[in-house]
Amino acid sequence: MIGFLVLLFPVLLLVFMLVMERIEEPLTRVALEREVEDFLENASRDELNTLVVEGSESAMARFRSRLRLRGRRAPRQ
Repeated sequence: MIGFLVLLFPVLLLVFMLVMERIEEPLTRVALEREVEDFLENASRDELNTLVVEGSESAMARFRSRLRLRGRRAPRQ
């Protein structure tokens, strides 16, 4: 019986991982769409120029770094 469980565990783990991947994929896509919408609404002129010249990866990186810097500079209450 224990030998059967030892053989079955990796298969069940693999099936669980595949199911979770299918569940996670739409959630990730929605989060990315929200991030792009937020970028287009709040991007600075320099970030938009970066989007046109260098592409979306560079522009999103600049936007995220600006948001992180703004978060650090926010006054604490």
